[in-house]
Amino acid sequence: MKLRDTHRTTRRGAMLVLVAVCLPLCIIMAAFAVDVAWMQLVRTELRTATDAAARAGAKELSLSQDETTAKKRAKQVALRNEVASTGLQLANKDIQIGASTQPSDTSRFNFTKNSVRPNAVWATGRRTSGSVPRIVDLLFTGVLGVDTFEPQHIATSTQLDRDICLVVDRSGSMMWKLSGGSVVPEGSEGECGKPHKTKSRWGAAADAVEAFLEELEQTKQKETCALVTYSSNTSECGNTYKISTIDADLSGDYTAIRDRMAALSKKPVKGSTAISAGIDDGIKVLTGPKIRPFAVKTMVIMTDGIHNTGPEPVLSAQVAAAQDLVIHTVTFSDDADIPRMKVVAAATGGLHFHADDQKELVSVFKEIAATLPVMLTE
Repeated sequence: MKLRDTHRTTRRGAMLVLVAVCLPLCIIMAAFAVDVAWMQLVRTELRTATDAAARAGAKELSLSQDETTAKKRAKQVALRNEVASTGLQLANKDIQIGASTQPSDTSRFNFTKNSVRPNAVWATGRRTSGSVPRIVDLLFTGVLGVDTFEPQHIATSTQLDRDICLVVDRSGSMMWKLSGGSVVPEGSEGECGKPHKTKSRWGAAADAVEAFLEELEQTKQKETCALVTYSSNTSECGNTYKISTIDADLSGDYTAIRDRMAALSKKPVKGSTAISAGIDDGIKVLTGPKIRPFAVKTMVIMTDGIHNTGPEPVLSAQVAAAQDLVIHTVTFSDDADIPRMKVVAAATGGLHFHADDQKELVSVFKEIAATLPVMLTE
């Protein structure tokens, strides 16, 4: 019995030695884990705060079109986000206003500061020796061999704003049926009646314009849009038509465009096809007093036929290109001059689309209207 008690006492002493050796190691490992978790938390907070500041700055740049206001907004939002229990403070050097562009051969965006037409905000969030507040203290100093760490995060947010002018064909062929020749569709009111709502080319164009506006209204940024319609100078069916008219100027409220399209749909559309005149009025809109200086200027030209009066459209497109305007062209119906409209789009770096029917036309307009909202590009 005494031998058993002695053995039990000896084992109990061995465990105490083991505990004495392992306990400091456990404490060190726990401290290490806590400090690593703390570092990861601070990095996450810093990334969240910096991203939020860049987004807010880019949004404000779009709304105000003012770089100073955009920087101020970025600072305000950064300060509302805590990093290591303190709001993130951005210095002037931590915020750059510039332009983000996406080369055609890559999905990455390139940022260029001090651009003439800025659309992006670059923010650098930091807790370093040169920032306020300064470096972040670790919770268990010395466990990792250091007492502090200095996290840094860079975010670039790009706002893809556009001032858009829709240039829509209202020549006489727009009264015709969707495809298959120069006749008005069955059930219409004739050549001097209003265009058929669902079977005429004008009816399809009206649906496409409405789809375009609805798509714009779904984007997070505010995009302005205008409407130009064109045909030729003529008097037919008791109505007088001008070669081209600016039907609604640039605005973030699309009511004027909708009202004008509804009014045009209540009487016959007539005349020849002066595409260059429509482009010329589109240039007036996109270089006029209501443009936003930092927005990308885009013109969308739709035609169902062949240019047959006035100067060559590509000449007007070249004028647009010199003004840094992009023209996308949309051809509709079997009668449209696809090769010419491809050349018009290419002259400005734009795209050409063709639609064979009403469904495809609506889809094309929605595709052009769809754009990326404020997004982080770095």
